[in-house]
Amino acid sequence: MTKYLEILDDQLELIKRSRRIVVSRIQEAIARRGICTIALAGGSTPKPLYEKLAQENLPWEQIHIFWGDERYVPADHPDSNQRMARQAWLDQVPMPPNNIHPMPTDAADPYLDAATYDATLRAFFGDQTWPAFDIILLGMGDDGHTASLFPQTAALAVSDRLITVGEKQGEPRLTFTVPLINAAHHIIFLVAGHNKQEALQQIFHSEADGFAYPSKLIEPDHGILWWLLDAAAGDRLTPHDTIYQTNPHPALQNKTILSPVPIPRS
Repeated sequence: MTKYLEILDDQLELIKRSRRIVVSRIQEAIARRGICTIALAGGSTPKPLYEKLAQENLPWEQIHIFWGDERYVPADHPDSNQRMARQAWLDQVPMPPNNIHPMPTDAADPYLDAATYDATLRAFFGDQTWPAFDIILLGMGDDGHTASLFPQTAALAVSDRLITVGEKQGEPRLTFTVPLINAAHHIIFLVAGHNKQEALQQIFHSEADGFAYPSKLIEPDHGILWWLLDAAAGDRLTPHDTIYQTNPHPALQNKTILSPVPIPRS
């Protein structure tokens, strides 16, 4: 596993950097296998990234879109992650409809819909025990949750399924399980805002409790983990007290703002 921490000046630079990385990874996957699989995040932080990706000239017929989590609401609901991504990106480009694989939320039973999406992934990826997405995009809440994996919830311990049901304040959500996320080739966290500082300090500490701060559980098996933060989120982090202190890149000698490192060619 390779880890990269980058703290960008502001959210605009965060989106510019994430756009470069995502486009590069898409192009690499297509060059290697003729296809790229991406799992999207919800929330406000990735929306401008999706709007920028809609401006790219990419081989859309070779890109397949999935979701890493979804609120258990209809697809046209204002809170739907699918709806946001379609409006910001997917409906703006000529992507074949069959290349878009949303999480179902219409069975009136989240566990049944979770099993349906689990079957969808297994049918698409074939015999892989843990399908390896080319890219999984993640956000992080101020409580340290990611996808719909919330602190001290049963979903964190699920290791025999691809999809499970997360819960926030009694409301069900569909979510990738931790092992499925960790099987990806590239996992990219996008984190912005002062309210994320406390959780990040915990997550980046070597002794942090992953069940208290679920983003800590994201440790790819063989892939690359990217943490892209804006300065507001990463202001309190230093290389001296984080799990990233062994990264040899000279930018990590800066105590507050860590300059971007080159995109690796894995």
